[in-house]
Amino acid sequence: MGNFENGKLLITGGTGSFGKAVLERFISSPLTEIRILSRDEEKQHHLRIKYNNPKLRFYIGDVRDPQSLVDAFTGVDYVFHAAALKQVPSCEFFPMEAVKTNVLGTENVLNVSIAQGVKKVVCLSTDKAVYPINAMGMTKGIMEKIMVAKSRNSGKTEIVGTRYGNVMSSRGSVIPLFYDQINQNKPLSVTDPTMTRFMMTLPEAVDLVLYAFQHGKGGDIFVQKAPAATVGDVALAMKELYQYQGDIRVIGIRNGEKMHETLLTREEMAVAIDTERYYQIPAPHNTLNYNQFLSEGVPQRMQVQEYNSENTQRLSVSEIMDSLKSIGYQGSSK
Repeated sequence: MGNFENGKLLITGGTGSFGKAVLERFISSPLTEIRILSRDEEKQHHLRIKYNNPKLRFYIGDVRDPQSLVDAFTGVDYVFHAAALKQVPSCEFFPMEAVKTNVLGTENVLNVSIAQGVKKVVCLSTDKAVYPINAMGMTKGIMEKIMVAKSRNSGKTEIVGTRYGNVMSSRGSVIPLFYDQINQNKPLSVTDPTMTRFMMTLPEAVDLVLYAFQHGKGGDIFVQKAPAATVGDVALAMKELYQYQGDIRVIGIRNGEKMHETLLTREEMAVAIDTERYYQIPAPHNTLNYNQFLSEGVPQRMQVQEYNSENTQRLSVSEIMDSLKSIGYQGSSK
């Protein structure tokens, strides 16, 4: 746990998949208090009953409303900022709502954290922020820029970030969709069998945040070296795991989707620090140095390849099945 000992942790969006994974990991840790901030009182109620632990504190609030954050952030040592609008269609239909949560909400979280003297904030981002083509990715990309900008003048509050690929079995991902289609005896709907996505588990997502917390300096962004799989192979793995005889139906690439996701741009790869399991992208600069945008360059950036789901390690169907088993898909549908 390192520096977490005897501290107070707050998780924004704490009733989501990531927040629940953090609780599983840290509920028995030396943390003196874990605060869950979210808008969903029903999910908070279920967590309160499940854990029945005096270490947990629940706060109803919205990152869009800075005043609702003040009480929750008072006396907090560390913040994991996971609250976001994450579904591509919702953000496409209502882009200003994505701006309010992902962009302005992040600024509110960071402003309140700085004002309340929080020691460290870890902001969670996504591969869709890299070369974004949809509103969700664009707003998360701006979120990253806000995180870096705030880190330059955040005083005693250190702000770092993480960037994820696809988190297996998280809300809105393809694996729960395939599972439901198998249970309903429907064809598995595949956009394009050759489409690739990074694959990581929720425990690995927590590991990444913990690593960023322990090793990150102001404005750093951390990325896990993750394997990838084709969507077609994920469907085949689910079929084999559940011995499902149904068909696979190819529906075509959908609005706002890419064939392959990118975790680091070519420009970021040129400056990234390889830490074996992770890449560390240092903040571009700590001062308002306009020359880096106007008259100074880095020649080797033109010779580096981006890090995407097409050129990373590729999982086989059997390896995908092993990963599915590790997160609870054991081959017997409900």
